[in-house]
Amino acid sequence: MGDDMDILGAVPSAAKKFLSETNLYLAPDPVIMNNHGLEQRTAYEDQCIGKENDPVRLEIVRERLLAGVNESYDMLENMGAAPGAKWGDCVSAVYTASGDLSLASSGGVVIFCNLVQYPIKFINKYWTGDATVGVKQGDVFIVNDARYGQAHNTDQSMMMPVFHEGVLVAWAGATVHEGENGAIEPGGMPSLAEQIWDEGLKMSPFKVAENYQLRRDLVTFLQNSVREPKLQYSDMKVKMYVCRRIETRIHEAIAEYGVEAVVASLRMNLEDTDAEVRRRLQEWPDGTVRHAWWTDGTLRENVQIKINLEMTKKGDELILDYRGSSPEFTNRSNNSLDVTVKGMLAQLFLTFLWPDIPRNQGVLAPMTFIFDNPSVLKPGFGTPSAQSMMTVFTAWSAAQVAVMKFIYSNPQKYTRVVAPWFNMINTFLFGGLTQHGEMVGNVCADINGMGGGALADRDGQHGCAPIFATMSDLGEQEFIEEEVPFIQIVSKKMMTDNQGFGAHRGGMGYQMILAMRDSPAFGFMLTAMGAKFPNVPGLFGGYGCPTYPLARVQNIDVFNILKTNPGSFRYSIEELMNERPFADAVYSTHPMFLGYTLAQRGELYMIAQGTGGGFGDPLDREPADVMRDMDEKLISHDVAWRIYRVVYDKTSLRVDVEATKAARNEARRERIVKSKPYKDFVAEWVQPKPSAKVPYYGSWDDKTMVHAGSPDKLHPAAQINPPVMMANPLQVKIDKLQAELTTLRGTRGQA
Repeated sequence: MGDDMDILGAVPSAAKKFLSETNLYLAPDPVIMNNHGLEQRTAYEDQCIGKENDPVRLEIVRERLLAGVNESYDMLENMGAAPGAKWGDCVSAVYTASGDLSLASSGGVVIFCNLVQYPIKFINKYWTGDATVGVKQGDVFIVNDARYGQAHNTDQSMMMPVFHEGVLVAWAGATVHEGENGAIEPGGMPSLAEQIWDEGLKMSPFKVAENYQLRRDLVTFLQNSVREPKLQYSDMKVKMYVCRRIETRIHEAIAEYGVEAVVASLRMNLEDTDAEVRRRLQEWPDGTVRHAWWTDGTLRENVQIKINLEMTKKGDELILDYRGSSPEFTNRSNNSLDVTVKGMLAQLFLTFLWPDIPRNQGVLAPMTFIFDNPSVLKPGFGTPSAQSMMTVFTAWSAAQVAVMKFIYSNPQKYTRVVAPWFNMINTFLFGGLTQHGEMVGNVCADINGMGGGALADRDGQHGCAPIFATMSDLGEQEFIEEEVPFIQIVSKKMMTDNQGFGAHRGGMGYQMILAMRDSPAFGFMLTAMGAKFPNVPGLFGGYGCPTYPLARVQNIDVFNILKTNPGSFRYSIEELMNERPFADAVYSTHPMFLGYTLAQRGELYMIAQGTGGGFGDPLDREPADVMRDMDEKLISHDVAWRIYRVVYDKTSLRVDVEATKAARNEARRERIVKSKPYKDFVAEWVQPKPSAKVPYYGSWDDKTMVHAGSPDKLHPAAQINPPVMMANPLQVKIDKLQAELTTLRGTRGQA
């Protein structure tokens, strides 16, 4: 008998230990990742709540802790080095010992801290009892791998356990959109990623500090994994000390009110939120609202990607059924994890619907989410997701439309009905050598300038805030120009006619015109949709967001032009592209996705933020409001007449009231003449399958069956065979050119 077996034929303990440790690795735990609700009360929490249950005292403790969290957020924003830290793309928070998000900072990105619950729960389950890791006072953990609970890999979170007399009582957390993470393209959001290994640094939850000291070996490894090692180290230190500040405030609250009051306050904050959301949902009418929307590309090619939502409210429960949405893209980065969708929707409810409710994950407890698995909203573990925003933002907008229809139908309205907020990150990512000789890679803060949706009683706000962080900053361009070698020649200027028309118009986005200088190797990339298909619709007759391209002017040096002939320059995209003032320049337009491209000194890159959706019929807009927009050069004479039907003197902008009334009545009569019975409309417009002109992904009339690019082939949802694999766009162009060359030569098969 060999040494591997004892006399009874059993495997000895040493061999058992060896075999048990021979797992490939610890992937995300589906039990953890599929649960967005609240953890069950622990025995210790029950004990604490039994001793401390005075609601007034618990509220005092909650406000005390929240003040500490807000203080830590200010630290994070003021001390952080990344643009995301400086301009509000960050957050700090307190979690229960079980990992539930209980208190998020009043500013910052709710989705970030809502997702950090998952790595904390992973640490609690797998590392607490592990002899090689463990969880003790002074430990700090880090994570950025979206598959374990982040929006995308460019977000880095740090988590610190908080102990009292040897007992784990809470967790402190801080997250920053760092930007650079060593991906195939600089800036952290690689649209060229075709596999997860293209997405750069992927940190599953691991311990990066002990005894409140960052481990230099791990720091060195992480610094060597990114293009900006200084940034990586700096913000790790900042996030750790932000967590320490939260820890200090928790200990101070314990010293003043007792540990039972702190633990009870954190748990009851969650349960009270859950109960209040259920109460408010009961006020909504029972029923189902359906909304579908599309996005127009993968960031590599133009396609039509469907996001399908069926929202059902029943009693105190809300069901969000996203089945029938696009299948996952195996080799494209625009997939979004389902936890990311849930985290984004927490932002929707806590910011746009119930801003008075405490910012914690209890808001999602009464909600059920259903996805096809796999799909573009619930991809497989090995599918890239660096550009999850491309689908998760569309999923967010679909939910906003559905929610607002429920709110509109509720006789008792405590929330204003808001048309869809602009939802895309129309800004430049950049990377290369700065004028100081340093390697960088990051994102412009102009990402935060999304236009607000129109309200039922007023216009939307211009370029005010992104959907994911409504209390954020657009950044100071002068500060940015001190650090990077490009100039925003036109910055934050409203773009004429870039408007969601309606009785109340959507808030407008601004345009950006920039050019690189003073670097031997620096480039830009764009990661946005909306050049072919609008990002957001309007509401109740309002128009959606217009489409917008990337515009470029090449073969010029604008800095020489501004020195030698400044009068020839035009300070808007419309003028530059329509008038084309530079004789030898090359003018072009493109979709709003651009892989990282090295820039030439002085060539122009030009984009515009989109707009929020309009609300109500444009013919109901007050003529005075139209003239105000005209006076501010927000709209053209063409729009004032063609969309709003206002008659006025073009010099004085004085409205002819009677002529306007007559023109609008005539426009309404024209609508009636063009109208037709609904069944006739359906017969004319509804097609049995999608068009073959653009590859289509998603359901058509049956959410259980989806298209995967072809209108002629249907697949059961979540059972796409073969999986969606997109061709390399460069190879597609090469094949096309080779075919054309073969035709010109009059031969076949000749290279």
